[in-house]
Amino acid sequence: MRYLLLLSLYFFLPASHATLVQGLPDFTALVEQEGAAVVNISTTKAAGKGLSSQLERHFGGVPEDSPLYDLFKHFFDEMPKEQQKDDSPRSQQPKPKSLGSGFIYSADGYIITNHHVVDGADEIIVRLTDRREFEAKLIGSDKRTDLALLKVEATGLPVVKLGSSDKLKVGAWVLAIGSPFGFEHSVTAGIVSAKKRSLPSGNSNYVPFIQTDVAINPGNSGGPLFNLNGEVVGVNAQIYSGSGGFMGLSFAIPVDLMKNVIKQIQDNGSVSRGWLGVMIQEVTRDLAESFGMEKPHGALVAELFDNGPAKEAGFQLGDVIVKFNGKEVGSSSELPPIVGSTPVGKAVIAEVLRDGKRVEIEVAVGELPTDAELRSSTGASNGSLHYDKLGLTITDMTDAAREASKIEEGGVLVKKVENNGVDAGIKVGDVIVMINRQQIDNPKAFASIVAELKPGQRVPVLINRKGSPTFLAIKVAE
Repeated sequence: MRYLLLLSLYFFLPASHATLVQGLPDFTALVEQEGAAVVNISTTKAAGKGLSSQLERHFGGVPEDSPLYDLFKHFFDEMPKEQQKDDSPRSQQPKPKSLGSGFIYSADGYIITNHHVVDGADEIIVRLTDRREFEAKLIGSDKRTDLALLKVEATGLPVVKLGSSDKLKVGAWVLAIGSPFGFEHSVTAGIVSAKKRSLPSGNSNYVPFIQTDVAINPGNSGGPLFNLNGEVVGVNAQIYSGSGGFMGLSFAIPVDLMKNVIKQIQDNGSVSRGWLGVMIQEVTRDLAESFGMEKPHGALVAELFDNGPAKEAGFQLGDVIVKFNGKEVGSSSELPPIVGSTPVGKAVIAEVLRDGKRVEIEVAVGELPTDAELRSSTGASNGSLHYDKLGLTITDMTDAAREASKIEEGGVLVKKVENNGVDAGIKVGDVIVMINRQQIDNPKAFASIVAELKPGQRVPVLINRKGSPTFLAIKVAE
């Protein structure tokens, strides 16, 4: 009798107590229907170009994750240039560089993958699920969004369906197909963990990543992220891991952003994006209180670039941007993707908090300069220069800095430190007097030296901290 009573109560429970999730999805039909449009990508480059091959020649081979790698690299850098060359026949033979994934965008052979999968490749080979192989041509790529467009000479190819990342909800099931560690056509599934994620990488500021718990590993890069309707909602791009393998955090480029980037590559061969000409920072609880805000939100304007759109439009230091082009700015990391996706030249309304009041400012969005143009720029209104690949913002020396460091001439002052700069141990207020064994006389000299640094290179930096000189090593972001 008691069991009958409990059963009766179950059927008459209020709707709020009903089960929200019932059963698990069956991905078999999705994989069978969409899997053929996913491809394996392998790239090759001439041997002897990389440091590892040179170390193999001179020192017998040292893995890049070995503690001895940086030590031997130091000795290699000190060798005469003529001794560093490797003209042996073996060095001329192509060697595999990387493995990745991609997906067919159109039946006439356009394929999408990550920029980092094909960057620097001499040859790109695309392999389909039916074992056909094609040599692909790189149509164009965009480092800032990590997207690339390839073309193979073929017709009638299977293609993916494109969905909408804006409509994707946190908690939704998603599925990835790719080639982790070279295991072709591997399928993994999970859920959307979060949206609009900003990652600690200088080149990722304009990508509001989709975070998932789908198992993504090296080789999955460039592959599609599907929703349950079999539509691509993202391009798998990065994992967040201390070991190099999957640890429950993976990130995909939203498909809506991808559509815009790929269209620009097809139409123009390159990508342009909106630029406001400001340096921003997060609004903390204490800052929010000092600005008379009820809660922390928005992007705080910390610097204005000379001749930048924001300065010309009337933005002021201390403005908190809370809305841009009709879109709410919840945190500072949300602003760059919004501005970047705004058409260059378009006049939009920005809403800022200034002296406790909301002020609307009309601003004509400019075009984001290239890294080289930013390096050669005179910088912000106070003469500062920002370097994404070092994670440093530097400025001219001040009288106070010279007095504290006891440096009478030369050097540049560190104004802001992030990413690689933090890892190197550099701090705000440090004076950089030498980088890569070259003396720093002023910000212009610093820019000239940094422009010659190669991605992935680790260089020595001589700093002066409160009168005490110290050498540190900083890695150039890839």
